[in-house]
Amino acid sequence: MSNDSIPPATRLGLLARIEARPEYTHEVEELLTGALALAQEESGTAVWFALRLGPTTFGIFDAFATEEDRGAHLQGKIAAALMENAPKLLVEAPEILPVDILAAKLS
Repeated sequence: MSNDSIPPATRLGLLARIEARPEYTHEVEELLTGALALAQEESGTAVWFALRLGPTTFGIFDAFATEEDRGAHLQGKIAAALMENAPKLLVEAPEILPVDILAAKLS
């Protein structure tokens, strides 16, 4: 299905749900806010958001133009940092879902 209202750079996405151990919520928040600089280095990442969904629940949403860009992000520095710190900081491994963008408003 094609939707011409979706900017080409944001047709594909990733949605990650991250559950922090209660004693490490501050560290998870710092990890995610610090990851912004890494996201800005990724030429294929068109949109990147770090989110707080609840007291210990966080998320990341990002969007890409191509499967190659999405794959590169999954193999990039942000994912590596998150997985490296997951055993200590997180209740379980992050839930990462590939998504297709159905509609978007970016400005």
